[in-house]
Amino acid sequence: MSDTHNSQNAHSGHGFETVAIHAGNTADPLTGAVVPPIYQVSTYKQDGVGGLRGGYEYSRSANPTRTALEENLAALEGGRRGLAFASGLAAEDCLLRTLLSPGDHVVIPNDAYGGTFRLFAKVVSRWGVEWSVADTSDPASVRAALTPKTKVIWVETPSNPLLGITDIAAVAQVAREAGARLVVDNTFASPYLQQPLALGADVVVHSLTKYMGGHSDVVGGALIVADPALGDELAYHQNAMGAVAGPMDAWLVLRGIKTLPVRMDRHGENATKVADMLSRHARVTRVLYPGLPEHPGHEVAAKQMKAFGGMVSFQVEGGEEAAVAVCDRAKLFTLGESLGGVESLIEHPGRMTHASVAGSALEVPSDLVRLSVGIESADDLLADLQQALG
Repeated sequence: MSDTHNSQNAHSGHGFETVAIHAGNTADPLTGAVVPPIYQVSTYKQDGVGGLRGGYEYSRSANPTRTALEENLAALEGGRRGLAFASGLAAEDCLLRTLLSPGDHVVIPNDAYGGTFRLFAKVVSRWGVEWSVADTSDPASVRAALTPKTKVIWVETPSNPLLGITDIAAVAQVAREAGARLVVDNTFASPYLQQPLALGADVVVHSLTKYMGGHSDVVGGALIVADPALGDELAYHQNAMGAVAGPMDAWLVLRGIKTLPVRMDRHGENATKVADMLSRHARVTRVLYPGLPEHPGHEVAAKQMKAFGGMVSFQVEGGEEAAVAVCDRAKLFTLGESLGGVESLIEHPGRMTHASVAGSALEVPSDLVRLSVGIESADDLLADLQQALG
């Protein structure tokens, strides 16, 4: 099997755009094809009993197309090991079952993806893992939530759906002092805008379904780590548990990543225009976008991010029914869950992506609307939101 770190080193002097296109994407040795083949295969002819050819024996354990993606992921995040999974939640599940044992404790953020909260509250907790909530934008709040059994501090920045910002370097220091691992979900930013490992995080989590794939046509997840030993441990559990990315899915994500930089630039440009318009609209009571100077995390985001991303949330006057009506009236913005595709999406988190956090410390405002701003003409997006707001 190819060496992920060696692949990373081969592109260590190159810019992000170059790495996105070339890391893991070596020409096919048989034909010279410049795109890695889709190895739609389950098993491999071995060179004698126990003699793996190129490190491959069975595609749950390793597959050349998945290897190409994993090398690319590690290079983009500046990590020593990348692992690709069937979904973001499959990646999170493997990570938690690798790092935690019954009786351990996790600090989770007070704003997070509903599926992540559900995993902690309804699944991992039944295994005897305890968790408590902290405002991760305040390192003192994180420190106060620690217990002698804390093994993991979990962060989303920007967070979903309230676009909160956490100072990764500051919380990494809290984690080091506590002897805990810092996990950062980097889905909203992507490695193009933010690289948590360089700021002190131990593990980066991605839903590859979102900006990395970028075209709303694939589901996947990833873990990237700085510590090779932890990478080996995660790889063992990935194989033992089996929720791996299939070759076609890995190929689609790898294709999507090649245009990640140019897509993220346009997402951010459009989101900035949308946020500016919403901040001036009479029916909008609050806009949540870290690119706005009035956002409480603006300075931290400007320090640790290249730009502010394509996600915008806002609250409307008239409460929950008014927010739902805005979602229903949108035409160019598609009403749908997920995010990060080239097309713009709109949703009501309280009834859709974050219904699982209702009644908890992570419950979201009922008048909140979340936008995934795509790469269409900005004027068309602004016009659609203006008519949807009425």
